[in-house]
Amino acid sequence: KGRGIYQHLVLLAKNFQGYKNLSKLCTFGHTEGFYYKPRIDMELLRKYSDGLVALSACPAGVVSFHLVEGRYEAARSMAGTFKEIFWDDFYLEIQNHGLAKEKPILEGMPKLSKELGIKLIATNDVHYIKQSHAIAHNVMLMIPDASANTTSDYHTLRYQTDQIFFKSAKQMCELFKDYPQAIQSTLEVAEKIELFQIEPGKPFMPNFPIPPDAGVSSLEEYLDKLSNEGIQKRYNTITSEIEARLNYELAMIKKMGYAGYFLITQDFISSAKNMGVRVGPGRGSAAGSIVSYALGITDVDPLKYGLLFERFLNPDRVSMPDIDVDFADDGRDRVIEYVREKYGADSVSQIITFGSLSSRAVLKDVGRVIGVPLSTTESITKLIPVIQGKVTPIAEAIENTSELKWVKESGEEKMQELIEISQILEGMNRNSSTHAAGVVIAPGPISDYVPLYKTPSTDLMTQYSMLDLEAAGLLKMDFLGLRTLTIIENALKLIKQNHQIEVDLNSLPEDDPKVFELFAKGHTVGIFQFESSGMQDWLRKLKATSISDLVAMNALYRPGPMDMIGDFIERKHGRQRVTYIHQKLEPILKETYGVIVYQEQVIKIASEVGGFTLAKADLMRRAMGKKDKVAMAKLKQEFIEGAIKQGHTKANGGEIFDLIEKFASYGFNKSHSVAYSVVANQTAYLKVHYPSEFLAACMTAEIGDASYVVELIEESKKMGIQVFPPDVNESDVHFVVVPDGIRFGMNAIKNVGGNAVRSIIEARTKFGKFSNLFDFCRRVDLRLVNKKTLE
Repeated sequence: KGRGIYQHLVLLAKNFQGYKNLSKLCTFGHTEGFYYKPRIDMELLRKYSDGLVALSACPAGVVSFHLVEGRYEAARSMAGTFKEIFWDDFYLEIQNHGLAKEKPILEGMPKLSKELGIKLIATNDVHYIKQSHAIAHNVMLMIPDASANTTSDYHTLRYQTDQIFFKSAKQMCELFKDYPQAIQSTLEVAEKIELFQIEPGKPFMPNFPIPPDAGVSSLEEYLDKLSNEGIQKRYNTITSEIEARLNYELAMIKKMGYAGYFLITQDFISSAKNMGVRVGPGRGSAAGSIVSYALGITDVDPLKYGLLFERFLNPDRVSMPDIDVDFADDGRDRVIEYVREKYGADSVSQIITFGSLSSRAVLKDVGRVIGVPLSTTESITKLIPVIQGKVTPIAEAIENTSELKWVKESGEEKMQELIEISQILEGMNRNSSTHAAGVVIAPGPISDYVPLYKTPSTDLMTQYSMLDLEAAGLLKMDFLGLRTLTIIENALKLIKQNHQIEVDLNSLPEDDPKVFELFAKGHTVGIFQFESSGMQDWLRKLKATSISDLVAMNALYRPGPMDMIGDFIERKHGRQRVTYIHQKLEPILKETYGVIVYQEQVIKIASEVGGFTLAKADLMRRAMGKKDKVAMAKLKQEFIEGAIKQGHTKANGGEIFDLIEKFASYGFNKSHSVAYSVVANQTAYLKVHYPSEFLAACMTAEIGDASYVVELIEESKKMGIQVFPPDVNESDVHFVVVPDGIRFGMNAIKNVGGNAVRSIIEARTKFGKFSNLFDFCRRVDLRLVNKKTLE
């Protein structure tokens, strides 16, 4: 009831029903009950009390609060109410952190316990693990309000005690030696907590409705039906290889219990296409599945590109499939809304994500609080390496970066405090936000499975992050918005409008000489994944002659494998000899000129040479990526033993293992690289054959990035396409193609909003072109087309 008088309560789930009720209460608190803080009321507590143990909490707790304020009868009444709700599962907490406000609690709680027959329980607030972390915790509390221009007294503890750390059993027994029953209650509560598993052994799959006219009764039969119908559409002739691969994948999918997953995915992708939302040809390892291809989940033929199902779904490693889907960014929300309507709004939610304090961020934050000059912290942070997109931890950076040795050797007390506190806080969550792509779909209300969270400025989302949701057995999907797909869709609309041609991107040639000429010249502004200046330089050297070259370049142009690009190009052009340490490697590595580029190549080598199944080979690849020395030693022995059985020598087997181990952590997912190179080929085709439409679509999509729009205008000029300035009589909302070039869109003009543009176009459509400024001002709505717009 209002701000500032919240009281705390500790609730523990003692069984699965209690977990579900706790999830419900947390959801209500963070949604309907939220007012500055998450809140619940007594009515809700009564309704969802089953399976819960309640503790009266800290000095701000439901009973202690009244004792601190000297209201014993109010405390007695409140304790009685909670006993009525929870019976023997309600305990009166006592704490002793050496705080003055705890004295009336330590005096009053035993009396209440005796009068009401409610057991005492001894607890300790835990805000950090070690007592020595008290200052670091205090600094963390001060970070949000810290300024580079102010010095804080960070040694004065905001919580007024350094006792809120994780105390040992011995310390707790000593602290509450006068309250033996309160110590005993801690064991009693622990005994009440039943072992229960949130995940029921298999995931909580939404109920996919089989159409009444499908002629089948199970999800597995319906998956078979759709897959076999789809494969007929994908291939002119069903070879024994196609049939065997399809049957194998279907058998694995059904055995692992994922028929529903594939049906749910194909349904929303099919519906997206029917709604006119462009869907990408594939993303991630799902492109390696022929079932995905047959169902229309992907548009990449895995047999044509030598992609592996086991890289996507490994029968030896039972985990949820992970099909990430790219949608045109202006249509993604419509697809999510479709899913909400199909499975129920309360069964679909977006997912929370947490931003953590990286080494660079935490050093700056801590430095601000403790008064280290910004110039000093920046002299450290700018030298901390970023490897494969990850910022190096503080300890590792100082130890391995020679330019940072002075930090370790500095005897300055403030510098040592900066490093010490920063290392304690490093990796802690700093803020929360909505995951850019994640959506979870449950078989019923999500709050039955996990708690939900909402603030006035956010969508409803889960309180669990992506990995925790998977551990809880819930189905999570990645619905990604990809601007390139919006560009492609808008370009196709312009082509149809201007040329009366419908371009089928799924049947484009992959050997178009004009497309490869564009790549060879590095004219890739606007080309998906290939437009950076560094990539353009390599493309000019590569002079790609096949889609395979582009797939490899897409995989190689990343931190780590980038060092191999030079060898790859030299071998392609015959300036460096292509060698294989064994003839069995040639068919696997031939397409990449003897260079290990893909994870799939590592898997195939392990299978061909080591005799591993593809599933086991994938597990080996994963282990190599984690650099587990113990696991690697065991795998190496198994690999060599398998190689010997395949006719290799022990030395040769060891040499091949060392080779793939070296590249395993750098190898890229070929399925993903193929799918994204297909998109790159599509954009290149449009740019080569319909440059005005493609570049106009690019400019419209990037309307908020003025510098990039300028770059696109320059690219248009290089291609001989004129971009005409905005004109109230000619311009549309967006960039459009006109007979002699491209006309600037009014929406791209600074200070000209969408309402103003609509007013201008409406007036022009009704009564024709404007004859002069006076005529313009007379006909448009000047409340929308204001002074700033006119200027």
